[in-house]
Amino acid sequence: MRSITLAEFKKNPSGTLRKARKTPVVVTEKDHPEAIIFHLDDGTLLTDSGVRPAIAATLFKEGHISLGRAAKIAEMALAEFIPYLGSKGIPAITGTAEEFDKDLEALRRWGKSS
Repeated sequence: MRSITLAEFKKNPSGTLRKARKTPVVVTEKDHPEAIIFHLDDGTLLTDSGVRPAIAATLFKEGHISLGRAAKIAEMALAEFIPYLGSKGIPAITGTAEEFDKDLEALRRWGKSS
């Protein structure tokens, strides 16, 4: 494990990422640990049970990625990932009943035109 200061990280973030490919990097500010950076290609981190689904669920919940992309990151089938989200209290589909009705009607119109 390596340690760098926050100032060093701000000055050269790509260098920090290169270091993290070899070993985790602790970012400190005034001798206080602020963050630990792991390279996600490190096979040991992502093979731990639940890490990939947790990362995917968080990214999906925060709106950074789509449901399908989240399932791929989690290495789960979509039909498996949706119940996983539900078990964490994260809705797989958001919106109001009115929005759902509009989408459903649009799908019906599209289906008839095909």
